[in-house]
Parts: sequence; C-alpha cells; structure tokens
Amino acid sequence: MGDAVLGGAIGAGMATAIGSLPHRDAHAAAALTLRCLPELPAAPQLPWRSAREGVVAQWAGAVPGVVVHDDGTIELASAIDPLGPLHPTFDDARHAGLLTFLEVAARQPRLPKRVKVQIAGPLTLGVAYVEAGMDASIAFALAARVTRAWAGAIAELVSAKLPEAALVCFLDEPALVCWTNSEGPIERETATDLLSTALAACGGMSGVHVCGQGDLRLALDAGPQVVHFDVGALDLDDASALSRFLDGGGWVTWGAIPTHRPVGEHAQPLWKALLDAWCELTRRGCDPIRLRTQALVSPACGLAGHGASQAEHAMLLAREIGNRVHDHAAATKLAVGA
Repeated sequence: MGDAVLGGAIGAGMATAIGSLPHRDAHAAAALTLRCLPELPAAPQLPWRSAREGVVAQWAGAVPGVVVHDDGTIELASAIDPLGPLHPTFDDARHAGLLTFLEVAARQPRLPKRVKVQIAGPLTLGVAYVEAGMDASIAFALAARVTRAWAGAIAELVSAKLPEAALVCFLDEPALVCWTNSEGPIERETATDLLSTALAACGGMSGVHVCGQGDLRLALDAGPQVVHFDVGALDLDDASALSRFLDGGGWVTWGAIPTHRPVGEHAQPLWKALLDAWCELTRRGCDPIRLRTQALVSPACGLAGHGASQAEHAMLLAREIGNRVHDHAAATKLAVGA
C-alpha cells in the first residue's frame, strides 16, 4: 500500500486492532498481531494473563497512593496529592503484552515501519478514580496528567526499542458513554479540553477509541488525528461532525469486524455493511473520496472475550477488508484524476 501520509505513519486500508487479546502467552500474542497485521500491528493487552493488564488497571497505578490489586480493582490507600510526582514505569505485571511485543518486533527480519499502542484516556481514568472514592474536582485533572505522563513514557520506550518505527498512539475511552445523551460526570467542555491536552502529549500520531455507544462528537471535538468506532454503533446524526473531521484531514479507523457476535467465515457481508455506512454518510454530506482514502480498518473493539482462533480470524478479516478499502481508495483517486 503506497498511499501513506502524515510522515509515513499510515495509509488507506491499513488494518490494525484495538488492543486486547485472549492470550496468556505474551510471545504468542505478539507473534499473532505481527503476522496478521503487518502494516500496523497493535501492541496487545492481555487481561487474561493478568488482570493488571486491564484497561484501567494497567495505567492507574502511576499515582502514589493508588493501589492496583491482583484482580485489577483500584483502591485509594492513602491521601492523594493531585500535583505530586507521577511514576509511569513499565513492568511485567502490567505491561507484559506491550514489552514482549516490542521485543519480538525488534527481532523481526523486517522491522515494522509503524506500531500502534493504546493507553487509557483521561476520561476513563477519571471515572475510575471517582468510583474508587476520589473527588471529581481532582480526579479528572489528575487523570489527564497520568495519561500525558504515560504517553511520554511510551513514546520514549517505543523510540528506544524500534527507533525507525512511526508511532500511532490511541487513547482508549470507554467512559465516553457517560456523556452520551447526558451531561456526564464533568462538564462537556472540560472533558473535551482534558482529552485534547492528553492527545497533544502523544508521541507520533494520536487517536481516540470510542467504545460502543460512546459520544463520538466529544471525541472529534478534542482534535485527534484518528478516531475509531464500531461501524454497527454509528449514529448517523454524527455525520456532520464526521464530515468536518474528514475535511480537516482526520482519519477514521472503521471498526468493521463485530466483536459482540459471531462474524461468519467470509468478509463480504462485513464489507457490504461498511459500504452501506459510507453511502448513508455520503447522503448526509460526507465526502465519498475522503471516506475511502482516509480510512483504516479494525475489529470493533478488543478481542479478549474471544478464543485465540476467533481473535486471529477477526484480525484476518480486518486485513481482507482493509485490502478492499485500499483498492477502493486507489480506484476513487484514479476516477477523479488524483
């Protein structure tokens, strides 16, 4: 695929994944994603290997006084200094998937040109801190500091292990559902600003994963370079916001492989569903060329709830649909003389 942009980071139709895999063997998980998603492999998170690799547990403990238990729950064990030093350090208990992935990738005969990593976003961490007993008035600002600290640490880690690879860093925000059709635990404008500052701290290309029915417009307003969402959960009322995002050069990672139901053996029904979504968005004002040329493909969400063979199948389906997206994008450019 030769349509790479943004410093060579990504190109139309590249397939990736959201992060979590069902493996307990970190080496097997790393080998799988590097094999199935060679153009944009995603560093795996392995919550079945250790609950400390869960979406929140993996990152929340950078704050002194926040204890992450073996079952992945967090506890405020002492008074929290919202402006105190943070400790974003990597270890095998919480980051075996990431660390092993980088080690295996660095030994490949052909080093990956780009890698995708994922960190819990500030809204999701903020909600978790509030649920653990922290006051919202400090929880979300602290969470934004934590995400920014991890973003810097990951950029340094990837640069040290894979110095020639472009970094694509996603913030995972399942808590965006709290702002859908409601005011959310903090003001929407504040939430947008916190997410925006965290994105700005990401090394390389920054993105947001909008889980399920999460508030896509809030994510877009925060200014990511890439946004990911489940094709099946797309609210067509968001078409105008999505159109502005695409017109501004933003990329969409289309979660075209459902992760909440069986997907069957063949890519054709999933490809048709993506084409149908594009047609509806075009009717509502989105540029049909940008829909295709600024498009990545992935499963709709993480794959930790699947078996290993199912996870592999989902990633291979994403790759097959990605190839179709790439061909569509190339044909579209030829048709308009680009």
